[in-house]
Order: sequence, then C-alpha cells, then structure tokens
Amino acid sequence: MSAISGQKTVAAAGTAVALGTIQINGPLMIKALAANAGLVYVGNDGTPDVASDSGLELAAAEVIIYDWVGNLGSIYLDSAENGEGVAWLKLNI
Repeated sequence: MSAISGQKTVAAAGTAVALGTIQINGPLMIKALAANAGLVYVGNDGTPDVASDSGLELAAAEVIIYDWVGNLGSIYLDSAENGEGVAWLKLNI
C-alpha cells in the first residue's frame, strides 16, 4: 500500500522541491504547516518549478484541494523561510 499522507519542507527558501514521488491518481489536500512563519508557494510553472511569483500562496494552516493529481512529482513547493512546508493527504482512500 502506498503512502496516503506525508509532509514536505523546503530546506533552502527560494529553492523549489517536488512534493513527492508517489502516484496519487485522485484528489489531494495540501495544508501549510501551522508552525510556518512565512508563506509557502504551491504549483508548477511549467519548467517545472514554482516561486513566489508563480505559485499559489498559502499562509500557515491554509488549505488547497486538488480534484485530481497523478504523481506528487508534478507539484512543487517553495517557501519564504528555510525549513517551512506543507502536509498532504490523499482523499480517495
């Protein structure tokens, strides 16, 4: 059975990282960690990358829900502060 939840942080602010590598093939919830002091940016600008000028901004504890995600590797995460990030949860279990 593949993972149904996880967390991802950005070690160095300004350096985007893929959310993961597993197949979701369904809906996904992403929530900014409650302890975040700054914004996190979620998305994919097509290069693939994401940054403050191309991603969806999430403040601490804010949530986004994707109707369908294939692979977590298609979603990128960046942050305004080192070590901040998100938690994710597969919704079609």
